Amino acid sequence: RGQLVESGGGSVQAGGSLRLSCAASRDRYSSYCMAWFRQAAGKERERVAVIAGDGGTTYAESVKGRFTISKDNAKYFLYLQMNTLRQEDTAAYYCAARRFGSGCPLETNSYDTWGQGTQVTVSS
Repeated sequence: RGQLVESGGGSVQAGGSLRLSCAASRDRYSSYCMAWFRQAAGKERERVAVIAGDGGTTYAESVKGRFTISKDNAKYFLYLQMNTLRQEDTAAYYCAARRFGSGCPLETNSYDTWGQGTQVTVSS
């Protein structure tokens, strides 16, 4: 399989929930930072949530209190639980890993491995 493979996207009504999954190869799972980004049509890719090697998490302001990032160390999976979805959450969501360097930057070019993306569409 690919090094990062997302799944779990789909269509949901506003207020609903989805859980995205990212299956990682072992070496990518051991990356210092693993993150979820999203890119809406006509907009730049933005970081939604990140989990560092020490387990610390950081969220974009727009998703705080609604989204939760987590990892399953036994299965090499990264998850994004998305609750109370809004239309503005509609985007392609990408799993990303940063193997080198320190910290977990916001910038997309700081992440060296990307999945193919999974579409999330939230309707009213």
